[in-house]
Amino acid sequence: MDIAYIPSPSHGVVHLGPIPLRGYAFCIIIGVFVAVWLGNKRWIARGGRPGTVADIAVWAVPFGLVGGRLYHVITDYELYFSDGRDWVDAFKVWQGGLGIWGAIALGAVGAWIGCRRRGIPLPAWADALAPGIVFAQAIGRWGNWFNQELYGKATDVPWALHITSSTDGRVPGYYHPTFLYESLWCIGVGFLVIWADRRFTLGHGRAFALYVAAYCVGRGWIEYMRVDDAHHILGLRLNDWTAMVVFLLAVIYIVVSARLRPGREEVVEPDGDTPDGDAVALDKKADDKADSKADDEAAETTGKKSDGTKLDGKKPDAKTDTETESDEPAQSTEPVEPAESEESVEAARGEAESAKKV
Repeated sequence: MDIAYIPSPSHGVVHLGPIPLRGYAFCIIIGVFVAVWLGNKRWIARGGRPGTVADIAVWAVPFGLVGGRLYHVITDYELYFSDGRDWVDAFKVWQGGLGIWGAIALGAVGAWIGCRRRGIPLPAWADALAPGIVFAQAIGRWGNWFNQELYGKATDVPWALHITSSTDGRVPGYYHPTFLYESLWCIGVGFLVIWADRRFTLGHGRAFALYVAAYCVGRGWIEYMRVDDAHHILGLRLNDWTAMVVFLLAVIYIVVSARLRPGREEVVEPDGDTPDGDAVALDKKADDKADSKADDEAAETTGKKSDGTKLDGKKPDAKTDTETESDEPAQSTEPVEPAESEESVEAARGEAESAKKV
């Protein structure tokens, strides 16, 4: 009986003349652009400058690609260095094989170098980029679909993945599309981080740690479904152990960081905008406040402010320093009649008394 299923592409590469266009590489490139685009928007919203995320990504992306490939080659060394294998294949990244654990670890080293050169804190940059990274993982997982790899156990569910290739030990059939499960899980984690960042104002690397912890939860159960060869420790695949250890470290970081440095960074980049959108850095405001305080102290000793204004708020007239204002009232210019003499006053009194006797 025919069942519904997800078809696999017959070819994972299309040739444009002599140039091969590989689906796996396209998914990685598109994911990087999405991560940088969304990270740039979130960085600006936090008060950073446009273009900073892309400048640091120039360091983080190459380091991440090398780290992801190293993790894959080291943990699956038998695919490249065992009998009958060609070690040159270890450099063929386009054939698949990038370990997210190594990509994040070494990519963080490249990001640290870029942040140090720009003088910005790595945790703040990682918080801004966290949702973009996990969305990039969601897109990148479709590269496994192009290569017909990393599928799960055989199943007859309507969304089963139809594997048609028989190379490298594959058995054609219908399997759980674990690439699709992880892609959908990553999309959910991305929206979770965006919501939690807005709801709880996450800072100092806690948004990035939340992404890591949430991703590890999904990776644990998805890894358990996969049937490709992998190293096992105490019955669990190596990636399951890695997911558990990284999950614990991420949770511990969230708890400790929240106690030591609550809240979010007020300034994430020198000369950038403040988080409320004002194009004035907080350190410049502090300098202006210090200058104003110095002016006030000088005014107390000189009686005038730096602009020449008196403490009572009135500006003096434009006079020379040697001129001073007199506190005495201005003298009248009208003529003053001379005062009467004492003889004339006595004569007047005598005449008045004679008049009374008469």
